[in-house]
Amino acid sequence: MSILNVEHLSHGFGDRAIFQDVSFRMLAGEHIGLIGANGEGKSTFMSIITGTLMPDEGKIEWAKNVRVGYLDQHTVLEKGMTVREVLTSAFDFLFEMEEKMNHICDNMGGMSPDEMDTAMEELGTIQDLLMMHDFYMIDSKVDEVARALGLTDIGLDRDVTDLSGGQRTKVLLAKLLLEKPDILLLDEPTNYLDVVHIEWLKRYLNDYENAFILISHDIPFLNSVVNLIYHMENQRLDRYVGNYDQFQEVYAMKKAQLEAAYNKQQKEIAQLKDFVARNKARVATRNMAMSRQKKLDKMDVIELASEKPKPEFNFKLSRTPSRYIFQTKDLVIGYNEPLSTPLNLEMERGQKIVLTGANGIGKTTLLKSILGLIPSISGTVEQGDYLNIGYFEQEMTGDGTKTCIETLWDEFPSFSQYEVRSALAKCGLTTKHIESQVRVLSGGEQAKVRLCKLINRETNVLLLDEPTNHLDTDAKDELKRALIDYNGSILMVCHEPDFYDGLATDVWDCTRWTTKIF
Repeated sequence: MSILNVEHLSHGFGDRAIFQDVSFRMLAGEHIGLIGANGEGKSTFMSIITGTLMPDEGKIEWAKNVRVGYLDQHTVLEKGMTVREVLTSAFDFLFEMEEKMNHICDNMGGMSPDEMDTAMEELGTIQDLLMMHDFYMIDSKVDEVARALGLTDIGLDRDVTDLSGGQRTKVLLAKLLLEKPDILLLDEPTNYLDVVHIEWLKRYLNDYENAFILISHDIPFLNSVVNLIYHMENQRLDRYVGNYDQFQEVYAMKKAQLEAAYNKQQKEIAQLKDFVARNKARVATRNMAMSRQKKLDKMDVIELASEKPKPEFNFKLSRTPSRYIFQTKDLVIGYNEPLSTPLNLEMERGQKIVLTGANGIGKTTLLKSILGLIPSISGTVEQGDYLNIGYFEQEMTGDGTKTCIETLWDEFPSFSQYEVRSALAKCGLTTKHIESQVRVLSGGEQAKVRLCKLINRETNVLLLDEPTNHLDTDAKDELKRALIDYNGSILMVCHEPDFYDGLATDVWDCTRWTTKIF
């Protein structure tokens, strides 16, 4: 049965076309991976099918009575609500049923026998629905999902507006899973999740009986949970049966066949044009030349899609620092309460260290404590000499209303406009992206702008907080190559073993010193 039909969808922003005459169909039980490079329009497509954005052209039709749940990373949470209250709000429709049931009971005293029969029947239906949705086990269900996604470590009584971007994403994901909608729409749900929580989500989606659409650049995760791929490229949306690896095989074959047909046709076109040019003026061969010209005019010319600019990251190296990058003495990190036991850590020049472990145990806090951005609870951090540190934060900061050009120019005022444009283009951004406001870019494009700032400044130490979030496959591969080639030192938070395998000289498991109990 068809759940969603999208027909002849076209959409763009200004003179930048995103989709051109796109059609899409989703059937019950399909587990769909929506893939494509950064900026191809995956999140825009989600916004259109959920009705938060109106397309320029086309028709979007959902099946009747379908409950759709959408994990949107830009959702604003209401100030004053606790984590538990947000999670419990997933069951608002059940509380409304209970209220209706109580209202019926309150009015039973004045009912006629016929009205009583109708009311009793309605009460029975409501009661059955409440039982079916485990209404009387809501608290335990909230606790179960909160524990599975690490929210109990954040604190269920905390105000949601005090949470980091990653923590907010977890809250929204937990609420969505508790709602158990007929259709799940997930936009990069593994961003900010650690390995343990990704594994839990993987099991959940594999057992999920209903349909879902998943946007993700986490290839192992995609491979394990989807059975259909929709590939978004050059304003098209193409369907492939199977997981990501199977898509890649078929896509590479189709691309090779198209290129072979293109080359063959171009050779034929060149030969026909050459014949026409040489023979159209001669009376004896004019008819043959005209015949070949007609063939040229009627030919359905094969066009190859323009290649997307691939990012090129090359970090600039400054002078050699001292032997020790940093040393800590009995360092206890945290905010209002300790997140770690006393730490005696040291990092030497040339080390490339990855910090791993569950979210909420203090990996970002450790980076900020080493940088001196936040005070430690006790103990000291001693930085080495001659350090030029480059810091990649987990979330975008600054004025999103500025264009990419203005944002980079603020960092490097001595650059010419040509140098600014060239630097952004090398990071895989097109002219239209470069001239757009940062806030309208996709998460991956924003990450490339931030990386552009980093690679154009001389450093000898990089502190990177989950740099792969939002990046597409090409950008991840290029970033890994650049970090391997970088001759400086690296301290990085990362939850993707595939990314840091072959890059890291050391992996520090932060659960060894956390005060959190798991």
